[in-house]
Amino acid sequence: MSEFDDIRPYEPEEMKQAFEDLLADRQFNVIMKGYAPWLPKGVRNGLLRLAFKGVKTPLDFQMRFMKPVVKYIIRKHTDGCTFDDSALKSSDAQVSRYTFISNHRDIVLDSAFLDVMLVEAGHPTTVEIGIGDNLLIYPWIKRLVRMNKAFTVRRGLTPKEMLASSQLMSRYIHYAVTQKKENIWIAQREGRAKDSDDRTSDAVLKMLAMGGELKELNIVPLTISYEYDPCDYLKAEEMQQKRDNPAFKKSKQDDLDNMKTGILGYKGRVHYHCGTPVNQWIDELEGLSRKEYFSELARRMDNEIHAGYRIYPSNYVALDMLNGVNDQSKNYTAEERQRFEQYLDGQIAKITLPNKDEQFLRQTILTMYANPLRNKLMQTATPTNE
Repeated sequence: MSEFDDIRPYEPEEMKQAFEDLLADRQFNVIMKGYAPWLPKGVRNGLLRLAFKGVKTPLDFQMRFMKPVVKYIIRKHTDGCTFDDSALKSSDAQVSRYTFISNHRDIVLDSAFLDVMLVEAGHPTTVEIGIGDNLLIYPWIKRLVRMNKAFTVRRGLTPKEMLASSQLMSRYIHYAVTQKKENIWIAQREGRAKDSDDRTSDAVLKMLAMGGELKELNIVPLTISYEYDPCDYLKAEEMQQKRDNPAFKKSKQDDLDNMKTGILGYKGRVHYHCGTPVNQWIDELEGLSRKEYFSELARRMDNEIHAGYRIYPSNYVALDMLNGVNDQSKNYTAEERQRFEQYLDGQIAKITLPNKDEQFLRQTILTMYANPLRNKLMQTATPTNE
């Protein structure tokens, strides 16, 4: 275990000290004061200690503290979150731990929603997640996510450092699945696809293969579908900034704003769909060259992810608006189109760039909602493993 100390989540014997360190953190206390400004620090921390009583593992911590928070977010900021894990139940009954590789919609909630749905569907545990160290901008954030079953993905490295980091992370993921008996969640690529054209990166799959056989990871392609993406206008704003200035980079505050908007913004209906576990067909790729192997593996995983999209009226309306036609009108009502058009206008109005290009921003957001439908239509028109 010691080789993973720099990146792994906390172990059970470390949880109590980590919690005390969290309560002693000045910035964390400022955050907590914002939720209960009428409570003195000593009383507030005393109540947190009382709530922490009996928490011995990161899973205990998730069930005690995080699950109620996530369920509140689902009630308050979505129109329901659904989960289809039928592909897992129909696969090898001996498999109980998985590596979920999914498209990426929200920095915080992608794995948090999955945790709740796995537990409520009767699975024995939640997921450990990889989170970029670029998001761990304060010690209390790093401490909190390590208590919440997160391992660290290092960013901004030299090529040599990246190779060593990828090898270490891969060995840890294999160790977590095979020895710790944990599930893993990672995104299919670094960062979110700003245009929602979700594609699995060969590099992610190659990284996973560094630490051992892919089959022992029990990889599951997972599709996350949002009816409305609360960060759509922030993504569009960033895309215009990069268009106008190729050297533009988000600040740490931008990352925090994205996290807050993603958590507290309205998402409409949300759906998670587990695709066919990779082990059911991965042997068919034997004999391909290394390059062909990972390219074909990524392509088939994309097929599974695209086939699993839950398509909403917003997707149909966006495709018609983008193309200037009414080809999809049978899939939405006049009221649903009007609702989306009003939503789109409202999101664009939130963008305050001094050189705001409304036509570009409108087209960019429409593309975000049209691409899942485009990919699903392409997938349903082509056999999955052709």
